[in-house]
Amino acid sequence: MLESLDALVGSLSGYSVAYAVGTVLLAAFIRGFLGFGASLLIVMMLSAVLGPIVAVPVATLTGIPATFQLLPTAVRLADRSIVWPFGLATFIAAPVGAYVLVSLDPALMKISISIFILLMVLMIHRGWRIAQQPGSGMLLVAGAISGLVQGSAGVGGPPAVAVALSCPGTSARQRANVIGAVAALSLCGVPAYWLHDLYTWEVVIISVVLAPLYVGAIWAGARYFTDSGHRHYRLAALLTLAIIGVITLGLAVRDYLAG
Repeated sequence: MLESLDALVGSLSGYSVAYAVGTVLLAAFIRGFLGFGASLLIVMMLSAVLGPIVAVPVATLTGIPATFQLLPTAVRLADRSIVWPFGLATFIAAPVGAYVLVSLDPALMKISISIFILLMVLMIHRGWRIAQQPGSGMLLVAGAISGLVQGSAGVGGPPAVAVALSCPGTSARQRANVIGAVAALSLCGVPAYWLHDLYTWEVVIISVVLAPLYVGAIWAGARYFTDSGHRHYRLAALLTLAIIGVITLGLAVRDYLAG
């Protein structure tokens, strides 16, 4: 452990520490407001200084306290008939995604998911909604896709958000559904990453240091939603999804061409 700690301290410059702190604060505020988006930002930005094998499990561990911080809202307001089937499918699919993370190139899968996200954003923006509560089959498929992407890249939230935003309901209900689905995603990868020995001392130390900042920024984002942000929730969520889709698609295409 001491050797790992010494190596970690030696590898981090003042710039990289400030970069990591700023990334977590921004990501956590967005998650507190929208209920999603933090993992993508953390994985995407911290991969540049830590590498994806470290950044993906760090995003998972750092977000666990926030998951329980936001969970009361989901329990109180979410539609359980949507959240439970979705969550079950994520836990089944996440181990397969973790296998992809440690053994295969997930670039093609990321390209497909990014295109799916952008198509969903376009359809929802143009007024498309699921006319009634989605059936178990649709929820299981969406959960399986999200769990697969979460296990392989730590960014399984967008498919869940796309489904939640397409369902009828108030901003508070949609956000609660998103929080419930993202909570399942945050937890489903933990056993798989542990089995693949991805929770190294480096990952644990970084996560413990960043977690308090994450929790504080989550609180600020949630407070903003309560005060005035709920009026802009749907537009902000769609815009965030669109940005996520474009950035993820661009990075996935770059990685595929480089490979």
